[in-house]
Amino acid sequence: MTANNKGLRGSLVALVTPMKSDGGVDWAALDGLVDWHLESGTHGIVPVGTTGESATLTPTEHKQVVAAVVRRVDGRVPVVAGAGANATAEAIEFTRSAQIDGADYCLSVTPYYNKPTQEGLYQHYCAIAEASDLPMVLYNVPPRTACDMLAETVARLAEVDSIVGIKEACGDAERVAEIRALVPDDFILLSGEDGQTLTMAGYGAVGAISVTANVLPGLMAEFCEAFLAGDEAKASALDAKLQPIHEILFVETSPIPTKWALSAMGRIDSGIRLPLVELTTAAQVEVRRRLEALTGSGL
Repeated sequence: MTANNKGLRGSLVALVTPMKSDGGVDWAALDGLVDWHLESGTHGIVPVGTTGESATLTPTEHKQVVAAVVRRVDGRVPVVAGAGANATAEAIEFTRSAQIDGADYCLSVTPYYNKPTQEGLYQHYCAIAEASDLPMVLYNVPPRTACDMLAETVARLAEVDSIVGIKEACGDAERVAEIRALVPDDFILLSGEDGQTLTMAGYGAVGAISVTANVLPGLMAEFCEAFLAGDEAKASALDAKLQPIHEILFVETSPIPTKWALSAMGRIDSGIRLPLVELTTAAQVEVRRRLEALTGSGL
C-alpha cells in the first residue's frame, strides 16, 4: 500500500517518545502507545517531531524510533517520520533513513536557530527533495524555530514533486487560507495548532498533527472525522470540549504536560530529557483536573 492511496488526513498524533526514569528510550512503552493509537482510531502516527523530543535524541535513537514505529504500525495507518534538522545534510540523512525504514512520509521542520532567508528555505527543501523521493510534509513553527516560512515560499515548494503538504503552526490560522489560495488543490494542509484546527479546517486543512491526540486519541479522531464529514455541529461541540485540554497541554513547554499526563494515566514512565524537566506540582493539579472533568474518570 502506497502513501498516496493511504491518504493523509484526520488526527495524526505527534507521538511522544516514552522514556524510562533514567532518560533511556522505553521501547516496550513505545509499542504500547502505537497499539493504543491504532485501537483508538488515530489516523496516522508522527514519531520524532517536536513532541517526540527530537532535539535531545541521538541520531541513532532518532532513526531507531522511526524504525520501531514503522514496524509496529505495519502498514495500517500512515507513518510520517520526523526528519528535520537545522543542517541540510543531517535532514537529508534522516529523510533517507526514514525512507529505507519504510515510512510513508517525512515531516521536515524549518531549520531552527540558523534563521535562513526565504531563498535559503527554498534551497534547503529542494536539496532534501533531490536526495530522496519520500513524500515530504513541510513544517512551519516559528515560535520554536525563529524562522517563518511564508505562503509564497510554500507555493514555490509545492511545485516540487515530492513535497506534498505542510503542517502549519505559525499561530495565525488565516495563513492556511493564504497557502490554499496559492497551491494546487491536492496539496495537503494540516493544522499544527490543536486549538486552531477547526478554524483551519474552514480554510482547507484536512487534519491535524496533534499533541492532544497523545492523551485523547479517540476524541481527537472523532473530532477530525466530524469536520471532514461536514458535520459542523458535532465538530463544534467536540472542539469546545477539547479546547481546555489543548490549552493546558501547553501550560509548560510541550511535551512536559503531555508526558506527565500519560505517566499519570499509566501509559508511560516519567522519563524526560534535560533541559526539559517534570511538570511542576501546581500544573499537575490543573492538568489532572481538566482531563478528569472531560473524561469523567480519574488519572
